[in-house]
Amino acid sequence: MELKKRNPFKTVCKTVGIILLSLILLFVGYVAYVLISYHRIGDQPIAVEGKASGTLETGTEYTVVSYNIGFGAYESDFGFFMDGGDRARAWSESRLDNNLRNIARVLREADADLYLIQEIDTDSTRSYHIDERPYLVDALDGTAYTFAQNYDSPFLAYPVTQMFGKARSGLMTFSKAPVTAAERREVPVETGFTKFLDLDRCFSKQRIPLANGGELILYNLHLSAYTSDGKIAYEQLEILLSDMQSEYEKGNYCIAGGDFNKDLLGDSSQYFGKSDIEYTWAQPIPDSMFDGRNITLIAPIDEANPVPSCRNADGTYHEGQYTLTIDGFLVTDNVTVVSATVIDTGFAYSDHNPVGMRFILN
Repeated sequence: MELKKRNPFKTVCKTVGIILLSLILLFVGYVAYVLISYHRIGDQPIAVEGKASGTLETGTEYTVVSYNIGFGAYESDFGFFMDGGDRARAWSESRLDNNLRNIARVLREADADLYLIQEIDTDSTRSYHIDERPYLVDALDGTAYTFAQNYDSPFLAYPVTQMFGKARSGLMTFSKAPVTAAERREVPVETGFTKFLDLDRCFSKQRIPLANGGELILYNLHLSAYTSDGKIAYEQLEILLSDMQSEYEKGNYCIAGGDFNKDLLGDSSQYFGKSDIEYTWAQPIPDSMFDGRNITLIAPIDEANPVPSCRNADGTYHEGQYTLTIDGFLVTDNVTVVSATVIDTGFAYSDHNPVGMRFILN
């Protein structure tokens, strides 16, 4: 019996077809995984941990510090892929550990009464699944603290050369005075594909009793940045402002702080010069958002020696890089601000510098 000869061309086509089909099935399966895994955390109470023995009083000056630590990865030579750089993860586990220790040291040396810290990872590919909270808890011993999970994203297989992976990250708030209750408040995010990059968003709300029987309501925030036009952050801010106004009308004192991802100086280039690349996401906050409200935006600046609070992480920190101030505070009218400044670390440990505010509860 004569054996039928194989057609090499058909064999190659069949092999290529099987490979292409496998890749298509893999891609469809991955997209399904991302869509199914996506979820929002929602409003929920959050636990208060630690012990604080201090008391906040009216007529006394206090200090609050806010710091976006950039999940401990943004050393001065780090460029993040979503900002135009080539990194999706910290350089190495050892460098991450050393950087987190320096961040903890900076916060401890600030010796503030209140701390608002953003972008602390608990179990993320980008930070080698290290729980970063203990670094801060150990450094700020003797405080009450809360953790509000900001987002919990599925594994993002991008960029291909160094996949971003999964990310679990949140906000930590520390107080030298006891915190009686705290909650996570969800804010809107975009509904299109951008939501997979911007992840989830929230602010945390802490209640601190005062010696006079009133309460200080302390908010920690990190508004959206990677959105289509940056306007979703205004919707997020609107919810925060409404909540602050409501608490103020009840007789409480309100302070909010964090990363607004907006140009708090209106036009930061007037202080720090034009950058070599222009971006549009960091728009100023319209004055109209504060109309009819007893709330003031506090943008930290020393006009004699202006220091930006943020650099665009498109690569190693360099002259001409886009710098601006997007970290700051909001206060109600019963809070007097003594000063607000940027703590200059030279962006050694994060793409943000810490910002501080001295204030008095009237």
